[in-house]
Amino acid sequence: MHETFTAFVGSRRIAWGGLADVALAVKRAEAWAGAPIVIFSDTSGRSVDFDLRGGDREVLARLAKLAPPQADEAVAAPSEPRGRGRPKLGVVAREVTLLPRHWEWLSTQPGGASVALRKLVEEARRASGDKDRARQARDAAYHFMSAMAGNLPHFEEASRALFADDRRHFGSLIAEWPDDIRDHIVRLANSDRA
Repeated sequence: MHETFTAFVGSRRIAWGGLADVALAVKRAEAWAGAPIVIFSDTSGRSVDFDLRGGDREVLARLAKLAPPQADEAVAAPSEPRGRGRPKLGVVAREVTLLPRHWEWLSTQPGGASVALRKLVEEARRASGDKDRARQARDAAYHFMSAMAGNLPHFEEASRALFADDRRHFGSLIAEWPDDIRDHIVRLANSDRA
C-alpha cells in the first residue's frame, strides 16, 4: 500500500494522492494560492515539507530519494547472483535489552534468539493488528485536527470524543467545521476501517 498525502491552502483541500502527484500539484498551486500551502502525511496526520525548487524532473528526483521502497519492491529479484548464506531479508541489527531470564529462555528456542524474537513480534502484530490500526488512525486524525482545527469551536471536546471513540458525538461536534477539514479528519479517523 502506498502512502498518500493531502495538501491544503487554508481550509481548502487542493490535492490528495501519492507523493509525486501531490508535490507536483502543490508546485503548480504555489503560483495562484496566495497563502501558504501545507502538505500532510495521511499516515501520520503530520505536516511534511518537500523541496519543490527547480523543474518537475528535479523535484521528482529528490522525492525518489526520500520514498522508502514499498513492500512489493523490497522483494524484487537481486541484480547480482546470490552467493551462499542467508538471503537478504532487509534484516536490521539493533540492540535489545532483556532480563537474564529472558535471555535464558531465548537461548533454548529453536533457531536461536533472533528467530524466537521475530516469531514473537509477528504473533504480537497479528494479535493486536486491529487495535494498532485504530490507534494509528486516531492519532493521525488528532495530529491533523490539531494543526488545522485547533482554533475552531469545540476543538477540545471533539478531541476528547475522538479519543473516547464516541464517533457520533465527535461527528456532531465537528459538523460545522469547514467541509474539507472535517471530511479529511473523518477520513483519517476511519482509515482503520478501510
